[in-house]
Amino acid sequence: MSLSSLFDNSLRLPLIGAPLFIVSGPDLVIAQCKAGIVGSFPALNARPEPVLDEWLTRIKQELAEFKTANPDRPVAPFAVNQIVHQSNTRLQHDVEQCVKHKVPIVITSLRPPAAVVEAVHGYGGLVFHDVINIRHARKAIEQGVDGIIAVCAGAGGHAGSLSPFALVKEIRQIFDGTVILSGSMSRGGDVLAAQAMGADLAYIGTRFVATEEANAQAEYKDMIVSSAANDIVLTSLFTGVHGSYLRGSISNAGLDPDHLPEADKNTMNFGSGSSSKAKAWRDIWGAGQGVGSIDDVPAVAELVERMAQEYEEAKRRFCAN
Repeated sequence: MSLSSLFDNSLRLPLIGAPLFIVSGPDLVIAQCKAGIVGSFPALNARPEPVLDEWLTRIKQELAEFKTANPDRPVAPFAVNQIVHQSNTRLQHDVEQCVKHKVPIVITSLRPPAAVVEAVHGYGGLVFHDVINIRHARKAIEQGVDGIIAVCAGAGGHAGSLSPFALVKEIRQIFDGTVILSGSMSRGGDVLAAQAMGADLAYIGTRFVATEEANAQAEYKDMIVSSAANDIVLTSLFTGVHGSYLRGSISNAGLDPDHLPEADKNTMNFGSGSSSKAKAWRDIWGAGQGVGSIDDVPAVAELVERMAQEYEEAKRRFCAN
């Protein structure tokens, strides 16, 4: 296991709340960090551009005040997700804001992040890059990232197709940095399983959509609670990259979830993919296969406490055998 000293005495659970498009904002991130897990958000959620500076200022200030008032409680660092792709015209601006605020962790997606690594390492921050296969992992490692996020089968959002048993082991063979596992996890026992598999941290997104602090429509949260694994559809239609989405939201947009065309990954199209008035960024809801074990919409603090108890119970069960 390889974790930066950044995480010393700051985690209630070895867990990152994954950045969620639209859903992750300051309320969710601050609640996650106060609860002792890494909170994160996509930089593109802060719209228009000046809002990113406002969000980073608020997150840093509220976490610093909370830590001062609660010196004995673990307060986790936060992360900002950057989409490293030609379609992201804000990338330079958003990275500059991360440098200005010395964001502790920057999570990069899609393209190899050499320029981002250089900028973030310049102030001592960490860069974690998400990958869906070992080829992408090798490229990121060559460019000096501090951590690799293995996005495996069943993950929400831009998901991979490989089993975590395969991908985590292959990454470990070539990388001695931090390994983070993503895919179908929603409970504390899953976090322990990720560690048993060789990961340092778990990476969970869908479970946090169904929380009080999440910036998601009530209908989105309700659909997660009422869905099961077979309600997840993997398609490239909505962004050009394969992602996992709730079947019900696709149907509600007037599309047939069982007959969706493929999209060109070079376009990164964020339209609905049809003549429907529905917009993918607003009406097509991402989720992973772990939805089947989500049955409520609690506050983040309550959820993390429950997951921490599940984590400890899972350890006791293993030790008892």
